[in-house]
Amino acid sequence: MKHWKETAEILTRVARLAEAGGRAAIATVVRIEGSAYRRPGAKFLVEESGETAGSVSGGCLEGDVREIALGVMRTGEPRLLRYETGDDDSVFGLGLGCNGTVEIFVRPATTPRALETSRGIVDLLAGDRPFAVSMTIRGPEAGTVTVHAAAEVRGADDAVFIERFTPPPSLVIFGGGDDAIPLAAYASDAGFRVTVVDHRPAARGPGRFASATRIDARRPEDGTAGLPLGPRAFAVVKMHSFAHDREWARRLIEGGVPYVGLLGPRERGRKILEQIGAEAGERVFAPVGLDLGAEGPEQVAIAIVGELLALHASRQPWSLREKEGAIHAG
Repeated sequence: MKHWKETAEILTRVARLAEAGGRAAIATVVRIEGSAYRRPGAKFLVEESGETAGSVSGGCLEGDVREIALGVMRTGEPRLLRYETGDDDSVFGLGLGCNGTVEIFVRPATTPRALETSRGIVDLLAGDRPFAVSMTIRGPEAGTVTVHAAAEVRGADDAVFIERFTPPPSLVIFGGGDDAIPLAAYASDAGFRVTVVDHRPAARGPGRFASATRIDARRPEDGTAGLPLGPRAFAVVKMHSFAHDREWARRLIEGGVPYVGLLGPRERGRKILEQIGAEAGERVFAPVGLDLGAEGPEQVAIAIVGELLALHASRQPWSLREKEGAIHAG
């Protein structure tokens, strides 16, 4: 999910940089073993000015990768890097203590061939279909990037890294009040495609929500046609009006939306469900969000986004200190 958004932002930035005559390199995590902060596909953009975007670690590798990327820009030759992030500081003198292995491929990003491929990827990232990208990381063809329909990909070997892109899920927020602003922002930053629905002009005022957030003006009686409420969608109802919340909940539950979250006390949610003849079940979360002791719009937004991420990943939320094995293991 984050992978889709991050790739779109980085490749769009590369295109703008190239139009201005600048150069850049992209570092991509292509393999991990043991503990690693980022997963394969994570990207780190380095511009010739030294400016950067994205990340390939929690900050421990970026300085070294940045210097190597600047060299890749000068030579035009891609490089495959391997970092042993244990206590042994013999590799690059880092001594990170993270007990893992990370392989990172660094390639020029602003050559004519790279830019042509990037434009095709950006076009696909603006759509709703899965696809894949293969990148040769070893041998004489190292640096070659090819875009595929997802069904065409048969697998990879040590010389080829394959990224599979699945469109991110949608979050539709019914209610554009002030407390929807941090929820939309945090969810968008996490990788969700966010839509805010509200019939009130004041809730849709310019500049209230980030440019990436879609704004839709409608009432419950207008229905949900045209809203991104497919089989992977999440909906959060927070109009702060019992009648409007009830009617939106009715339409969402009857429409089969897989996640319907209702803001407010448990008793309020119970009354809404009772009045529309629905029952709390696997799809209905009333009240919405994780039990984090949240107070105020920002903390409540974190609690809601945390629940969305856990459900999207099919995870039961708990403290990482209680988990055995690698953090990102299933």
